[in-house]
Amino acid sequence: MVIHYKCPNCGDDMGFDSETGTLSCQSCGRQDHIDSFPDQHITTTFSEDEAKQYHCNNCGAVILADVDTVATHCNFCGAGVVLSDRISGTLAPAKVIPFTISKEKAKKAFRNWCKNGKLTPNKFMEANRIKGITGMYVPFWLYDLNSQVEVKATCTKKREYTRGDYIYKEIKYYDVYRKINLDYKKVPVDASEKMNDDIMDKLEPFHYEDLKDFKTPYLAGYIAEKYNYNDQQLFPRVKSRVKNFIDSYVRSTMKGYTTIEYQSNKIQTKNQHSEYVLFPVWMFYYDYDQSEHTFAMNGQTGKIVGKPPISYAKVAGWFTGIAATTFITLKILAFLMGGGLW
Repeated sequence: MVIHYKCPNCGDDMGFDSETGTLSCQSCGRQDHIDSFPDQHITTTFSEDEAKQYHCNNCGAVILADVDTVATHCNFCGAGVVLSDRISGTLAPAKVIPFTISKEKAKKAFRNWCKNGKLTPNKFMEANRIKGITGMYVPFWLYDLNSQVEVKATCTKKREYTRGDYIYKEIKYYDVYRKINLDYKKVPVDASEKMNDDIMDKLEPFHYEDLKDFKTPYLAGYIAEKYNYNDQQLFPRVKSRVKNFIDSYVRSTMKGYTTIEYQSNKIQTKNQHSEYVLFPVWMFYYDYDQSEHTFAMNGQTGKIVGKPPISYAKVAGWFTGIAATTFITLKILAFLMGGGLW
């Protein structure tokens, strides 16, 4: 089933407005609160077909959506549609962080970010080469984890001192034991097969005070995907993510030692609770030097992730500038120390 949000005033399509947090009609300006729209569409079941045809209620055109799509646009009339049978039952997200940055603000922020690149080519910074920009909700799992940690380590304290004509080196050895209970709340892991994990990790943090109970109107006018991996499949990855935090915390309890060598390090991490959520991401496709560059922006905070091209001429100039500055500094120091000018 395809869902449109029709304006009660003029009958045109309504979409989610990131600035007002309402469903907005671009034709007549009407705005409605999302809570006023019923959730009756979250009732059907999902078909596991690789692709499925839907009919646009606005113009009657056929919409072909792949298995992962839950919200999209009609290619003929541009109407935003939500494929409700793909977000029902266990496939329905529990929470969503709505977009707070509009498309125009995202474009402006991205252009400013490009201009701040000190080593990027001038043409990249000056030209308006945005090939495409897509606002999409990316599926994430949020985990509440508990870790039981038991560590045995051999630690040392070293000091060196002088008595008379002798220099003494002293090493004291300690058997150190730690048993720690750690809880981690709402650890995010993206659940989309299409999205780059490294990019999604770098877009963090998302601020959880903006988490809302999921309602389909939030998706109107945006692209959205359902998860490809469930919480059990991604559990090894979230354990790997918190492992570094655990190790850092354990070492923070062993301050004052010169060396720390683990004899045993047992970590048992359990999933206390997991929740399927959608986070807002702007994807930029930038055409430069006969190739396409992809950048991502956190649709809540505006943080941008991506690697702009590097101007090797600017890099060479930067190193030349450093060398010249160092040369001048050395001559000034020589003069001040009475050595005269070289």
